[in-house]
Amino acid sequence: MASPANEGKGLLLKADPIAATYRDEVKTTLTQCMRPPKLVGILATSSAPSRSYAEFTKKQCAELGFEFVLKETGAAASPDLGEGEGVEEAIIEANEDETVHGIMDHYLQQIVSPFKDVEGLHVKFHYNLYHNIRFIKPDSLLSSVPPIPPMVTALESDQPPAGTVKSIIPCTPLAIVKCLEYVRVYNSILPYGDRAYGKIITVINRSEVVGRPLAALLSNDGARVFSVDIDSIQEYTKRPRVTNSTESEAVRRYHPRHVVRPSNLTLQECLAQSDVVVSAVPSATYKIKTEWLKDGCVCVNVSSEKNFEKDVREKVFIPRFP
Repeated sequence: MASPANEGKGLLLKADPIAATYRDEVKTTLTQCMRPPKLVGILATSSAPSRSYAEFTKKQCAELGFEFVLKETGAAASPDLGEGEGVEEAIIEANEDETVHGIMDHYLQQIVSPFKDVEGLHVKFHYNLYHNIRFIKPDSLLSSVPPIPPMVTALESDQPPAGTVKSIIPCTPLAIVKCLEYVRVYNSILPYGDRAYGKIITVINRSEVVGRPLAALLSNDGARVFSVDIDSIQEYTKRPRVTNSTESEAVRRYHPRHVVRPSNLTLQECLAQSDVVVSAVPSATYKIKTEWLKDGCVCVNVSSEKNFEKDVREKVFIPRFP
């Protein structure tokens, strides 16, 4: 709620109070473990941002109670070695090490065992995400046959049925969903799997790491999503475009997973009707015009750069999730 001094201005919400709940949950869960889970991060580049991220992860793991080991190889270990050199060998070694519970690597994700992939970047988890498969049997990770997608998407609960576990989702898209749940974009009264129904969301930048999986997650949760990239705009939705009176109610209400279609709308037209705008453009010069935004919309800046204009708080509610 705005203070008298900021009356009429949007609220700037940082991620810390949202993350606190999940951090406490992790700490509580770790107290029940026989020993701290061991996470191995593999750094094979001389990139300063990559090293900064690795050091940040190490610090966070220490605070939460994980054992974190940073394995440096390639250009990270020596200027005489090439970028990415030795990554495959390091991953295989960690895969075979029974004391290692999780692996973080951004070079060769498909070599990481799906049983140790903590980032949800393995092809099996990507398949599940895009096919709206939320719960899996652990032994399915050993099979070369993809799981069968569900016939309906509204489930009784977000708790895995007996004998199953949640399929891992990429961390940044999932964090954005959790933030939108926190600010009540999601409607908890609606069935699980359809709680974003009725919301229109624009996601700018269709990267494979954030933008595209986020658009899929949101549309599988019921939202109508406009995915904006440099050369195209796509619409993600699980609502059928045309209904047929002879179809059953379940079929008529939604597809089992999102469908992607090209959109003829402009960015300005997308923004004018969007309840939420998520921007993840890694450019200091890219700015979303405040005048194009719908009054009262939620704006989420995922980029390390400020993608919204300075006066954005005059018009919207803007969580900031660095």
